[in-house]
Amino acid sequence: MNGKFQDISYMKNGEPVWIPVTIRVEDHITIPDLDYTNIENPDQFLEDYSSTISNIPMDMSKPLWEFHLLNIKTSKAESVLLAKIHHSIGDGMSLMSLLLACSRKISDPDALISTISFTKKTVDSMASAWWLIAGFWFMIRVTFTTIVEFSKLMLTLCFLRDTKNPLLGNPDDGIQSWKVIHRIISFDDVKLVKNAMNMKVNDVLLGMTQAGLSRYLSAQYHGCTMSQKKKILGKIRVRGAVAINLRPAANIEDLADMMTKGSKCRWGNFIGAIIFPLWIKSENDPLEYIRRAKTTMDRKKISLEAFIFYGIIKFTLKFFGGKAVEAFGKRIFGHTSLAFSNVRGPDEEISLYGHPITYVAGSALVGSQALNIHFISYVNKIIINLAVDTTTIPDPHQLCDDIVESLKTIKSAAQKRGSHKMEV
Repeated sequence: MNGKFQDISYMKNGEPVWIPVTIRVEDHITIPDLDYTNIENPDQFLEDYSSTISNIPMDMSKPLWEFHLLNIKTSKAESVLLAKIHHSIGDGMSLMSLLLACSRKISDPDALISTISFTKKTVDSMASAWWLIAGFWFMIRVTFTTIVEFSKLMLTLCFLRDTKNPLLGNPDDGIQSWKVIHRIISFDDVKLVKNAMNMKVNDVLLGMTQAGLSRYLSAQYHGCTMSQKKKILGKIRVRGAVAINLRPAANIEDLADMMTKGSKCRWGNFIGAIIFPLWIKSENDPLEYIRRAKTTMDRKKISLEAFIFYGIIKFTLKFFGGKAVEAFGKRIFGHTSLAFSNVRGPDEEISLYGHPITYVAGSALVGSQALNIHFISYVNKIIINLAVDTTTIPDPHQLCDDIVESLKTIKSAAQKRGSHKMEV
């Protein structure tokens, strides 16, 4: 077991210190005594239960993890396992690796799941002859882009805040009440758009998020004409803090390797963040949202913004302590409207101690944003997870509907574009 799962935190000289303790498993597992026969809407019950435990502070007197077993049949599963784990234990990639290490293939109950492989493009000899020139030009681009993006990060830290909009909470008030919901969509739909537009999955997810937010925000300005709404959306600044995995390998690593001393793939929190300007417009062409997402993300990938963000956190923690890191995070996250992340899950169905898993949902309730959007893939599904502050966003289901509907619109446009190319 990873050390943090056996440790508790206590304050020493104003700073948290981790010490190992003896684990009492029964203290970390909750099986609520409920009259399941009288639950009329199991999906709503699950949503309410998840939101309730999200708003309860963790018990700091024991290791910071807990499991809730609900023997209730929902529209998506025969029963539900809820895990509540403190962010200090590990990031999304670490926790996904832990899940896979505890799982087995449904097709072969005795076999561990295979790690996800990525194909690498080969470079022909003619192209490799120009590697010096290309490398020099690339370094110039990296340097220039990093300076620009670092400057934007510092401006955000100091004073640059998103325009007041229906998604932006008040960081001074803190999160009042979390509401956690999820929706399952087809991974094949996302792949269709990805292949049609020659993009990454993350580009499509960011693009459909931009389209969904644009649709949602447009509907918030009641009484305005369409032209007035376009002007309003054209003037507001909405940005998201996008989590970036900094591990050298992008695939899901085997847990044992990840926890091995000296492994290049670290267990724990090894993520940076970039400040992503969202394209919030009323576009006639829905594909423009994913084009804009790809253009912005390509520029961000060239920069070292995510590594600088991580470095600032580590430097601040080492020399100024946890309170300074908390103040840094409050400034950055309080000046942006939302948090966004995407974690890739297994490509094949898995079981947990003999119980087949139908989907994996999860949210990271960190930062002071009123909106957290997280995508998790599982086989042929993508699970959209929203965690919202209901005092700022009272209708999260409508927001989720807008994101789902935007994917349908983008998919339809991509199919029409593909059929038009075939006709030509």
